[in-house]
Amino acid sequence: MDLTTLAILLVAGTVGGAINAVAGGATFFTFPALLSIGLPPVTANASNAVALWPGHAAAVPAYRREIAKARHGLVWRGLVALAGGAIGAQLLLATGNRLFEALIPWLLLAATLLFAFGPRLSRIVGSAQARKAGRGLVLGLAVEFAFAVYGGYFGAGLGVLLMACLSLLGHDDLHEANALKNLLATLVTAASVASFVLAGVIAWPETLVMIGGAIFGGYFGARAARSVAPGILRAIIIGVGLMMSGYYFVAVSV
Repeated sequence: MDLTTLAILLVAGTVGGAINAVAGGATFFTFPALLSIGLPPVTANASNAVALWPGHAAAVPAYRREIAKARHGLVWRGLVALAGGAIGAQLLLATGNRLFEALIPWLLLAATLLFAFGPRLSRIVGSAQARKAGRGLVLGLAVEFAFAVYGGYFGAGLGVLLMACLSLLGHDDLHEANALKNLLATLVTAASVASFVLAGVIAWPETLVMIGGAIFGGYFGARAARSVAPGILRAIIIGVGLMMSGYYFVAVSV
């Protein structure tokens, strides 16, 4: 690994870790960085999932009280998250590099739009009447499964989707919903990571460097990132997402 590659991975990991600690959206920085150093698309996506998983997992213990309060139905939700994540990962492995490469700009664009309109989506879903007894739980679990499959396949914007799903299930407390979102995202990613590791598609040297950057960014970078107004930070992330989407639309068509 040359110094340029090392620098790209460290910077992308650090920025991604800091962004995830404040607003989410690390994949818009880390996934293109892994592609830019020459990793095949499936390997880049799998390695990105592994690199970002520790950040998801580290947030769970901090919310143990909120998770304990919302434990009703949690076992079922956890099983759905694990199953969906594993199935999504298997779909990615079955898809192969060529088809996944063609899907990259569409996936990035969809994730960018989810990030941009996520809060509005959560409010719309949260105001729906579909979360009434029984029916809301079944519908919520079905939606969660679909989102978990997406998360295992690609993952960008998963947090936004899970927050909308939790609104559907009646979680109006923001801290409680955020705690459950972190737990479910961790489970989805854990299932996909296990699948990728078993399949042997992880580029470990590159992934370990990015993990180091993500840990550094998550711990130290969040302080600096908090000094930026949330609206400005969201605008930057959305802008990066749109630019990356446009770039890959052009790259794929060439």
